[in-house]
Amino acid sequence: MTTLVHGPVPRCYALVPCAGTGSRAGADRPKQYVPLAGRPLVAHTLAALGRVPRLQATLVVLSPDDTLFDAALPNAGAEARLWTARRGGATRAATVTAGLEVLLERGAAEDDWVLVHDAARCLIRPEWVTQLIEACEHDAVGGLLALPVADTLKQAEGGCVAATVDRNGKWAAQTPQMFRIGLLRRALREAGDAVTDESSAVEALGLRPRLVPGSLENFKLTWPGDFSLAERLLMVPASNPSSSQGSAT
Repeated sequence: MTTLVHGPVPRCYALVPCAGTGSRAGADRPKQYVPLAGRPLVAHTLAALGRVPRLQATLVVLSPDDTLFDAALPNAGAEARLWTARRGGATRAATVTAGLEVLLERGAAEDDWVLVHDAARCLIRPEWVTQLIEACEHDAVGGLLALPVADTLKQAEGGCVAATVDRNGKWAAQTPQMFRIGLLRRALREAGDAVTDESSAVEALGLRPRLVPGSLENFKLTWPGDFSLAERLLMVPASNPSSSQGSAT
């Protein structure tokens, strides 16, 4: 088991990997720049994170050849708590790893917390992020927003059902995922580029991240139909955060 040594007053930073192309979305541009409710998708994500008082800053990690971010968010450079770095890699893990290095270069400590959040989860609400921080800030490992799986799960083979999978005890991972910078940096280095989320890299060290109940609305925009649903939800005033949480039944 890994021994973790923590400082007394760690800070919290958000890291948003924003170097992907989002090819499954079927859009004419990377999905983070698709317009939704009058703004680019990523603008909604960053606006929500910017309203989280516990976050010291949010770092957006872009592709080195990104030409769309500055046009999509022309005032981003004037926001003191919004940082950008054009160091994104070919995989999510590479992009997050590069972002961790940037945070350290900018004065973050290895003992500080980093909350990695998908740019395409644009319905995130500040109160959900705060709930994650409060649930994990005294945890030895960290944790992530997630939902108990409610649907019956099917294993597919050749376009047909091969088996029904037991959903008991299974959760769907969301973001943010919150870990110490130093721990996550080491976990990603040892896990390699194949991991699709930060928690799985930390799990590979033999550690057990905390599951913090999230919301059904905090879904990742992936398929074409997701965009119209997200736009409708963005046009509706935020309700009580507890009213949109998922159910295990």
